[in-house]
Amino acid sequence: MKVVLDTNVLIAALIARGTCHELLEYCVHEHELVTSDFILGEIRQALMKKFHFSRQEATEAVALLKTGMIIVTPEPLPVPVCRDLDDDNIIGTAIAGSCMCIVTGDKDLLVLKHYRGIDILSPDSFWRHEAKNT
Repeated sequence: MKVVLDTNVLIAALIARGTCHELLEYCVHEHELVTSDFILGEIRQALMKKFHFSRQEATEAVALLKTGMIIVTPEPLPVPVCRDLDDDNIIGTAIAGSCMCIVTGDKDLLVLKHYRGIDILSPDSFWRHEAKNT
């Protein structure tokens, strides 16, 4: 299954050993991860601004993520869907990558639950979904 892990999930996976880290490792082995330069750029900026990574450290972290992901260009949405227009790029990434789901902690995305056949799940909901399907 093709999956988009949202920026917040990927950052959590990079900075802490926990649910998101385990989810990233699992998805690398069991699914096809899809991302975009938009998401990777958000990660790079957040690592430097919020977590005080050097530019080199942030670039290396993003390069590591890229090795296990398919990179697509987000498909523009015909009308804005989310309150935060940046979130439309997450949905556009999932559409462009023909993904089945987006895993996110972003409440503005989670409230949608689905968009054009794409499930929008929290990390915990994703794990429950996986447990039912194994």
